[in-house]
Amino acid sequence: MTENRESAPGNPENLRDLSTLLDFVRWGTSRFNEAGLWFGHGTDNAWDEALTLVMHTLHLPMDSKPEVLQARLTMSERREVMAILQRRVSERLPAAYLTHEAHFCDMTFYVDSRVLVPRSPIAELIRQEFQPWLTVEPLAILDLCCGSGCIGIACAETFPEARVDLSDISSGAVEVAQININRQQLNERVRAVQSDLFAGLEGCSYELIVCNPPYVDARDLAEMPAEYQAEPEIALGSGDDGLDFTRRLLREAANHLQPEGILVCEVGNSWEALERTFPEVPFLWPEFEDGGHGVFVISREELLAYHAHFAEE
Repeated sequence: MTENRESAPGNPENLRDLSTLLDFVRWGTSRFNEAGLWFGHGTDNAWDEALTLVMHTLHLPMDSKPEVLQARLTMSERREVMAILQRRVSERLPAAYLTHEAHFCDMTFYVDSRVLVPRSPIAELIRQEFQPWLTVEPLAILDLCCGSGCIGIACAETFPEARVDLSDISSGAVEVAQININRQQLNERVRAVQSDLFAGLEGCSYELIVCNPPYVDARDLAEMPAEYQAEPEIALGSGDDGLDFTRRLLREAANHLQPEGILVCEVGNSWEALERTFPEVPFLWPEFEDGGHGVFVISREELLAYHAHFAEE
């Protein structure tokens, strides 16, 4: 049987046919669309995904001049670029797991499959210094369920006088968070702690607790595309309605907040279930100019006032 060379994209003839950066971005875009890949871990379309992978592999910044797209690749560069584009199709991994790089709050973070790919709308609140809800200067901040540590590290950059704890139940996540602490040279103010909720943080209290916990309900978890299934399940699923962790958090958070402190927590699509579960609680839901939803803000005083409702659940 004669081999169909056009269907074998890794063979040398195909590598000769594709020569410029633009050729590979176009080829990758076509293959991504053909394979029905899912986007949502930093890009939202096949072209930007292919461009990200090509530029990263060639060690070129994303803001390079447009003329660079016409540059010809060496044969070794073509092989490297082809390999990462093919991995994106065959393994259905988010691009960030292939490049080990993700962006959040204008900062670059190391990521791998031990943590979620950063994408929280909480970034917008960090840029706004959590105004108008945070009424005191935070000297101690907790990033609970920290994953890569991107939220807490971004908070440390925003509030340079604050001490920041990054906490996660996963030892792998704590290891990744420590990599990012080291890269940002923040060891004097930021520490990574392994803890199941507040179990490893006894005696600690904060003006600001920010939490992006597991909140995906069982149905959504089962229906997620392969790219999301590649992320750690412990960081995604949280019971039938997605609120198992959040219930515990609401019961315990007040004990670790300073007077006038606030809890900022993302629950995504489970926000409706949260409102149904606690209809009396005055959760405040910020609106996001950059897109996103399902983040609530609640004060320590409100957590205490409605503690009986949380205890009943």
